[in-house]
Amino acid sequence: REKIHERCKNICPPKDTFDRTLLHTHDKSRTDLEQVPKIFMKPDFALDDSLTFNSVLPWSHFNTAGGKGNRDAASSKLLQEKLSHYLDIVEVNIAHQISLRSEAFFHAMTSQHELQDYLKKTSQAVKMLRDKIAQIDKVMCEGSLHILRLALTRNNCVKVYNKLKLMATVHQTQPTVQVLLSTSEFVGALDLIATTQEVLQQELQGIHSFRHLGSQLCELEKLIDKMMIAEFSTYSHSDLNRPLEDDCQILEECVINKVSQIEDIDTDVVLKLADQMRMLNFPQWFDLLTDVFSKFTIFLQRVKATLNIIHSVVLSVLDKNQRTRELEEISQQKNAAKDNPLDTEVAYLIHEGMFISDAFSESELTPVAVDTTSQRNASPNSEPCSSDSVSEPECTTDSSSSKEQISSSVIPGAVDIMINEDVKLTDLELGKLANNIQELLYSASDICHDRAVKFLMSRAKDGFLEKLNSTEFISLSRLMETFILETEQICGRKSMSLLGALQSQANKFVNRFHEERKTKLSLLLDNERWKQADVPAEFQDLVDSISDGKIALPEKKSGATEERKPAEVLTVEGQQYAVVGTVLLLIRIILEYCQCVDNIPSVTTDMLTRLSDLLKYFNSRSCQLVLGAGALQVVGLKTITTKNLALSSRCLQLIVHYIPVIRAHFEARLQPKQYSMLRHFDHITKDYHDHIAEISAKLVAIMDSLFDKLLSKYEVKAPVPSACFRNICKQMAKMHEAIFDLLPEEQTQMLFLRINASYKLHLKKQLSHLNVINDGGPQNGLVTADVAFYTGNLQALKGLKDLDLNMAEIWEQKR
Repeated sequence: REKIHERCKNICPPKDTFDRTLLHTHDKSRTDLEQVPKIFMKPDFALDDSLTFNSVLPWSHFNTAGGKGNRDAASSKLLQEKLSHYLDIVEVNIAHQISLRSEAFFHAMTSQHELQDYLKKTSQAVKMLRDKIAQIDKVMCEGSLHILRLALTRNNCVKVYNKLKLMATVHQTQPTVQVLLSTSEFVGALDLIATTQEVLQQELQGIHSFRHLGSQLCELEKLIDKMMIAEFSTYSHSDLNRPLEDDCQILEECVINKVSQIEDIDTDVVLKLADQMRMLNFPQWFDLLTDVFSKFTIFLQRVKATLNIIHSVVLSVLDKNQRTRELEEISQQKNAAKDNPLDTEVAYLIHEGMFISDAFSESELTPVAVDTTSQRNASPNSEPCSSDSVSEPECTTDSSSSKEQISSSVIPGAVDIMINEDVKLTDLELGKLANNIQELLYSASDICHDRAVKFLMSRAKDGFLEKLNSTEFISLSRLMETFILETEQICGRKSMSLLGALQSQANKFVNRFHEERKTKLSLLLDNERWKQADVPAEFQDLVDSISDGKIALPEKKSGATEERKPAEVLTVEGQQYAVVGTVLLLIRIILEYCQCVDNIPSVTTDMLTRLSDLLKYFNSRSCQLVLGAGALQVVGLKTITTKNLALSSRCLQLIVHYIPVIRAHFEARLQPKQYSMLRHFDHITKDYHDHIAEISAKLVAIMDSLFDKLLSKYEVKAPVPSACFRNICKQMAKMHEAIFDLLPEEQTQMLFLRINASYKLHLKKQLSHLNVINDGGPQNGLVTADVAFYTGNLQALKGLKDLDLNMAEIWEQKR
């Protein structure tokens, strides 16, 4: 490059060496160029632009109108000469520039000639080299490459041949599947479809003639699915509906047989089976329900046995998959140890777009692939897949799938598992299938319970179940709970529909149970005359059994108990209770509530609420009748006596005695989170105690009113004892006689202490009014004699001997 630069410098010397004449000429030409208008020098100069054209050739010079033709012609000629002058200036400058660079042009031409000589020599050298290479290629390479080309051509022909055979085999897939389905070979048909789908997606992908075969095979799979479901359903129905007993074929016949045995039902008049069933009485219907539950239990056991078989198959497949994976890992390790990769240098030799190493691999793998496909077609899980025209049992030789087939073929015991991994069920899917099998058992249990609910509800339409007595409903409840427990043990899960129906009926039963007993108690109270009743021996036995810890109604015994005479009072744990007949029946009713809770545990909370309501009702109603004197209008009593009051108080005390026992009974049957409901018993106890206190206050008030009436007329004068004190002692004796046999001695003493306090208060008030003081005078003596008479008579009464009757505080102190 430097030499070329030096030559150029010699050919074109610098401007400093230019002759002054040249510089002068250059300046002149530059001055001439400045005469040329700049519009001609613009890069975008174009005459087709109207503005440019009008600027270069003004048309005003060519207007011949008005007789100015000579002047216009002169202007046009002048314009033409001006433009010619501009042209000359440009041409002169161009010629000048060319003259300055003439030597460079001549040198370039010379260089071009030399370059052509060099190219000619190079072309001859290349031709000579090509001849030598062609000779070398012909002598040393052409034969070997021809052999390789023939090997590749042969392999391609084999692949085309095998591909055509595979296409012929795939073409026979649908007829073969039809033949398999005609013999119910669903597994073989599905295996053939899966294999064909795999071949279509891998080895025959893009084949135009098979573009619809994939969707057709999918439709065949759906058809096979429906056929398998139909056949399995048929098998299941035939298996599950086989005779449960020697004389019973299916579940529905159980009801038909039972109804047909009842002679009272005219099947010609009552046509519907449900209507016929409703005509059964409870024992007949109960036996029928027992039979139905028994058949349902057998049915579920049979379903469970069938599903257990399917479940065991799924588990065996999971176990087999695990063993297969372990064998595959061992095989892969062995194959990796035996691998001998080809020389990597050969892989870079390319001929007709294919690696030579591919040719070696194709030639080595083809026999193995053919052998593998033979094994696959010979396996018992596949069917012959060739037509008459293609008799060989080969299905594919494609190298892309041959690796998987080789690995499968060398695994011992894995010949029968030749399905593509995409078609196999994964462990997760098998696990889901196992769970679905369990869900099927749950569904069967739910269906049995739903059918039982329908059976139950169809009989309950006319209120039949609500009319059952306690014994009948308890039997029904126990039967249903037993069936629910048995199905839970079979299926491992509790179905809720029948349990919900039982709870619903139990709630209705509880409502009716409570209403009946509340109505019964109301009628008893409305007819109660509040007189002491005799206590039959069965009621004494009842309370004795409660004392022994048995909260239940005792069973009726033989006539020995009936011959025992009734007692005057009820003895409870050593204490005697004088009671009315209503309270005896109330205790029995309370025990019925407790026993019902034992028999039907699901109604414990409802029963507790209802029993609380019953006890509150007895308390409020008895208060209205006795303290409120409602019995005067209801049963026609003339007056509410102290005996009535004392008897009512004692009855309330008896109920209060049993409230802790009832509370403990319910507490043992409640959940810990339900213990808050026990507060009802605390409220009831408080209400009863308040009622008892009001009765005691009423008894004191009766005597207080009497003292006020008698002592207000008391006069301190002879005779002694005075008529007033005689009357007071008489009334005190009547009060004592009325309540002593009804209330315990300690309660009698407490009551008379309160009465005596009232007496002293009124006496003190009257003495103060009479101005009688403790001065030892005659009046003081008379009063002392009357008080002594009162005290003596009071202490003479039974149970009041030790009563403190100090009268000192009645006296005003001596002034």
